[in-house]
Amino acid sequence: MHDDRSLVEGRLKRVLDERIRPAVHPESVPLDVAVWHAPDEPVPVAEGLAAEPAPIAVGDRWGAPWGTSWFRVTGTVPEGWAGRTVEAVLDLGFDENMPGFQCEGLVYRPDGTPVKGLNPRNQWVRIGAPVAGGETVTLHIEAASNPVILDYHPFLPTQLGDKETAGTDPQYTLTRMDLAVFDETVWHLVIDLEVLGELMAELPADSARRHEILRAVDRALDAVDLQDVNRTAAAARARLEGVLATPAAPSAHRVSAVGHAHIDSAWLWPLRETVRKVARTTSNMTALLADEPEFVFAMSQAQQWAWIRDHRPEVWARVKEAVAEGRFVPTGGMWVESDTNMPGSEAMARQFVHGKRFFLDEFGIENDEAWLPDTFGFAAGLPQIIKAAGAKYLLTQKISWSQTNKFPHHTFRWEGIDGTRIFTHFPPVDTYNCSMKGSEIAHAARNFKDKGRARHSLAPTGWGDGGGGTTREMVAKAARLRDLEGSATVTWETPADFFAKAVAEYPEPPVWVGELYLELHRATLTSQAKTKQGNRRSEHLLREAELWAATAAVRTGAPYPYEDLDRIWKTVLLHQFHDILPGSSIAWVHREARATYDRIAAELETIITAAQTALAGEGTTPLVFNAAPHARHGVPAGGAAPATPAGATTLTPRDGGGHTLDNGLLRIGIDASGLVVSAHDIDAGREAIAPGRAASLLQLHPDFPNMWDAWDVDAFYRNTVTDLTTADEVAPGPDGDSVRVTRTFGDSRVVQVLALPPGERRLLIDTEVDWHETEKFLKLSFPLDVHAERYASETQFGHFHRPTHTNTSWEAAKFEACNHRFVHLEEPGFGVAVVNDSTYGHDITRTVRTDGDLGTTTTVRVSLLRAPRFPDPETDQGVHRFRHALVPGASIGDAVREGWRINQPERETTGAGEVAPLVSVDRDAVVVTAVKLADDGSGDVVVRFHEAHGGRARATLTAGFEIAGVQVTDLLERPLADTPAPEADGTRIPVRLRPFELVTLRLRRA
Repeated sequence: MHDDRSLVEGRLKRVLDERIRPAVHPESVPLDVAVWHAPDEPVPVAEGLAAEPAPIAVGDRWGAPWGTSWFRVTGTVPEGWAGRTVEAVLDLGFDENMPGFQCEGLVYRPDGTPVKGLNPRNQWVRIGAPVAGGETVTLHIEAASNPVILDYHPFLPTQLGDKETAGTDPQYTLTRMDLAVFDETVWHLVIDLEVLGELMAELPADSARRHEILRAVDRALDAVDLQDVNRTAAAARARLEGVLATPAAPSAHRVSAVGHAHIDSAWLWPLRETVRKVARTTSNMTALLADEPEFVFAMSQAQQWAWIRDHRPEVWARVKEAVAEGRFVPTGGMWVESDTNMPGSEAMARQFVHGKRFFLDEFGIENDEAWLPDTFGFAAGLPQIIKAAGAKYLLTQKISWSQTNKFPHHTFRWEGIDGTRIFTHFPPVDTYNCSMKGSEIAHAARNFKDKGRARHSLAPTGWGDGGGGTTREMVAKAARLRDLEGSATVTWETPADFFAKAVAEYPEPPVWVGELYLELHRATLTSQAKTKQGNRRSEHLLREAELWAATAAVRTGAPYPYEDLDRIWKTVLLHQFHDILPGSSIAWVHREARATYDRIAAELETIITAAQTALAGEGTTPLVFNAAPHARHGVPAGGAAPATPAGATTLTPRDGGGHTLDNGLLRIGIDASGLVVSAHDIDAGREAIAPGRAASLLQLHPDFPNMWDAWDVDAFYRNTVTDLTTADEVAPGPDGDSVRVTRTFGDSRVVQVLALPPGERRLLIDTEVDWHETEKFLKLSFPLDVHAERYASETQFGHFHRPTHTNTSWEAAKFEACNHRFVHLEEPGFGVAVVNDSTYGHDITRTVRTDGDLGTTTTVRVSLLRAPRFPDPETDQGVHRFRHALVPGASIGDAVREGWRINQPERETTGAGEVAPLVSVDRDAVVVTAVKLADDGSGDVVVRFHEAHGGRARATLTAGFEIAGVQVTDLLERPLADTPAPEADGTRIPVRLRPFELVTLRLRRA
């Protein structure tokens, strides 16, 4: 008997690898295999089953990139195997180190009944336990030859990420197609030894428990006859019974294991492939639930449930049965696991509306938790959205990926911008693909930061992304870890059960205020600009379509397009998934996204035009429809009227070259190189541009992050910068209120139009870039003469502040951050806003002036374009157009208004006369984000609004119809029993709001 740990560990590894694991299937016979390759896209199951296959042999290559091959395997169970357990072992050519990122399969019986998925670590299909011998076996495998895009070697550009460029070379080698005897005793011995070996490796070197396990493992290996493992496995197991039966200490950390398979709704595969990944995984999980009575599986993303229902009814039937048993659990309550930084206010709300409503409608189940393990940071406006949706909790894992600062809690209350607090848990296991390894469970216990106050944590357990979910091996390990000395205890539980226990034991956890910033993946705020523009445009078109359609329905009786709006919203929400909107998917995904956004825009334009035509009526009066939540040029918010003339702008030559634009409110100096060197607020007598500096300056950086190309920008990118100051042309625009600037650089060309509209306190910057750079980062810079230690950044239903300095590592790590429509800087008496129509990433820095004067310059830089080569080697290549505005003298209210204005432009038409708003509010601080008809078809008008300036507000909401009743509701338009409704006075409703408070009112028409 050896006491040397390394010697026993080495022995254990070799014996397991070379003798015991191979003995799990000690006897096998080959199956006959034939294959039919679908000619193009995946075909219905019935067609795949009916196709006539051709012979193929183990060792043959198969599977063009993104192809589908239907294998038929046939054979006969040997008579001599009677009374034994038999499985089919089906290896399509898997690499077990990459579960979820390669070929996959779904096994069917000849009648089309799904059996289970095939994945790298889940290659078996049970034939009988026991068999009688002589059974005929026929199985069909729908196999997807998805190419390996990500192998964690250096991320090399690949054309495999789009079916249009991937070619036709076979990707895989058929490796094993056998019937085999399954020796359950040997399989259990493998699990015993793995659990004890992994636990032993985590215990202290001088631990008595470690030595106890070491001796037991050594004795068990002595009992194994290496030439007859199957005969001696039971004796080896007997020598381990004692150490496996010793209970855990009463103070042991407690892990709630939740069966899980994190499936990205698109990433290194297109949306259509995710439909099949979900079907394979759920088939696996329903099969495992049937075999393992203690196992519980939870699945998020209502969209993925809907895909099963709509595309795989044979799988859906099994899922519904498992849900009814309470062991296949809907979780999360969102349409997809979306990004939370970039989706706008209403879109973030609708993620919960559509997600929760799906689970309520299909199963009568309401989820209390938001489940977002892989999302790239969390916006400060999210807590009140979670609460307004009727949820209580948040789970995420991704913050553990932060590179600079370690988050100080695992269980805490997260406070958002309005003061709402949400009970939040970060699983200390630090993975959402826990496989029940001893190292993972030990890490969870050691890592848990709330020791002494709490001792529960959650472990999402299973392979994701097509890895097949939880395996029978994971379940077996969890059974041994249920109560084992030296380990945390492990129990299968639902997310709801975990959160109930966590809250009960830790009712007053610490509080974290503000955004949950991920110190990684910052470039996802910029990559794939057209995907981001499509999202922003769709959000505002949807708002406008609902507003005008609701107004037309109430005023004219026009039909309200419930079904179209529901479908379009779900499509937009799907594309906010955390690898689509962030720009981190393959080329195929973003190519399809661009086409989808174009189609959505066309549909929404049709809805808007029809509604406005009905509202405007017959006539020739020029009308401007204003969908923004603030009046402008004499046109009310949410209404239509003739526009009020706004004065004029003059364009004159500037001393020293260049031009001056002046509209009586602002005087803009543009030098001979086309840069804005002055933005003078005439009323305030104040210059906005820092002395000696120039705004609207394009700056180019090298951009080659250390690892995740499309995801990351590393701080060292700032070390090198090229200012694009050379102009090919600087010339007056055609309307006399703008200057056109053309520049070329590298292989690219940019045209900027700098315009000062009459009567407006904003300089518009329209930037068109024909972008053909590689591994470069393009920024638009505004150095401002504003002394500010913090700045405001718009987020959902409000804004929050970030520092402009880098006093601590937490502040320094936020060198690239997210905003929605504006950022705003202010010193007492003077502020400046930079607003945008489609960009999210930005950075803000403070520098000491170099002109000899005291003070600092605060520079706002907007991120425009990147050019990473992985996973899409052609990222952002082509023509892009961005609109920004510089607003000198802006208050926070001005920033809010101008942000809406640039995103929700006026529409000109003709008609019979003015159109009064369906709903109006008499305070600019109260911003209406949605006016729509209730989703239940009742005809009630739903109005959602919030306080947007960060203070308290009293306002009157006025309806364009007689009000019969008012209800305060949650986001799902359900009355809040504990919230009294304001009383309506005819058409008027008084409201009082706290800073950033979000309110939804349901108005019943008289």
